Amino acid sequence: MSGRSGGSTGAEGTADAGRSAARPSGATTEPATEPADRDLPLDSHLHTRLSHDSDVPLDVYPALAVARGIAEIAITDHLDFDPRVPTSGVPPTERERLVRELAERWADRVAVRYGAEITYERRFEAEIHDHLRRHRYDFVIGSVHVGADSPYRPERVATFVAGRSLREIVAPYYDEVLAAARSGLFDTLGHLDFVKRYLVPHVPPSALAAAPELVEPILRALVESGTGLEINASGLRQAAGEPYPHPTIIARYRALGGERITVGSDAHRAHHFAAGLRSAYALVASGGWRSVHFRRGPSPVAVTIPPAILEAVAGSGAPAGSLASTATDLATGAGGRRRAGSLA
Repeated sequence: MSGRSGGSTGAEGTADAGRSAARPSGATTEPATEPADRDLPLDSHLHTRLSHDSDVPLDVYPALAVARGIAEIAITDHLDFDPRVPTSGVPPTERERLVRELAERWADRVAVRYGAEITYERRFEAEIHDHLRRHRYDFVIGSVHVGADSPYRPERVATFVAGRSLREIVAPYYDEVLAAARSGLFDTLGHLDFVKRYLVPHVPPSALAAAPELVEPILRALVESGTGLEINASGLRQAAGEPYPHPTIIARYRALGGERITVGSDAHRAHHFAAGLRSAYALVASGGWRSVHFRRGPSPVAVTIPPAILEAVAGSGAPAGSLASTATDLATGAGGRRRAGSLA
């Protein structure tokens, strides 16, 4: 599976001049963060102008975090190893300097961590390993994206899915995700079933949710490698209308012994900061977790879910650890509206 080469986008990035990434079907401009997405401990997935598909100045997210009561944030700009992929032009050493200085400026008001979202491709695994050996991050997300050569590109996807079984349709994407999970290179695996964004309307998200066996090898690999599973809230504001991954996948990860769960808004625009984050925390709590996983440099930590969310889940009447049928509605009630559409 190719990365975001030749002008593809991350979970909600848009194409700029000189890049021809078409938006998936159903993409619309989104309203600002929900009022309920406040007073939360952590947003661990954020993109700034240091990503090629974001325009957010570095100081914007800390300022928003202070205003909305988000205690800690991770700046996780894109890092790709395919030379065809557009970049911000800022090398990793300079990125680190800028984000560490940002953390110092805001240290008395909000905790800012230096992270990265690395696009995983099997053909670049050795390069990724070498990079992580040489560079010091607080937190690293590994994700598979949809690139210029991908069959899921908007101009190709209808032809690609025609006449294929669901297993055949998702195989190119999930095979790459499985390799990422097995690699053990990352703290967490980003937006596991992100491919569903590009399959709408040809394959509805409900079809993938009804076939959790397709991701079972990935979930087992996460457990075996000690890699976390990210609940990525960007899907709530995109065509999928649900988080990445679907609650049934989260529930299966838990059943298989998965312990490390992370949450992030995956914002590429300022008005998406923390968007859907309370919904993500509600999903974590409804799955039986009492904390989310994170890393601050050398030390992994457990970040406690706010008592108000735990109490709301307990008062919902859903059985402890239950996600399969009620979690999406529960998350919606906790502050996220299931909306079609995506980009800003």
